[in-house]
Amino acid sequence: MSTIKANDIQNASGGIPTVKGQKLIPTAWVNFNGTGTVAIRGSENVSSITDGGVGQYTINFSTTMANVNYATASSAIEHASTYASLCKNTSFTTAGYLLAIYGDHTIAAGTKTDVSIISSQVMGGQA
Repeated sequence: MSTIKANDIQNASGGIPTVKGQKLIPTAWVNFNGTGTVAIRGSENVSSITDGGVGQYTINFSTTMANVNYATASSAIEHASTYASLCKNTSFTTAGYLLAIYGDHTIAAGTKTDVSIISSQVMGGQA
């Protein structure tokens, strides 16, 4: 067996290289501002975010997932204060998923709320 060593591997179209069906590294990730006009700060395999109203966002993939059995992990925090939020990921499709942000015990407890720092990652294989 041969060993391949490299300092930098890049996808032919830019960005990190991906392998169809890979499940060992995040298939997609995004960091975005969820207040005012939603704006992506950084991402991989996320084409856009659709603002669905207060505290509700649809994360849209650039390249679809192989199936809807992928896993997500998300976090949200309000930059202007120190409170964290509860993130709920639902409505999984191969094209994206719904992310809802709920306030914690200090602000907007139990209700959907916009926050300034939201990040989410996806583990699963691409189509």
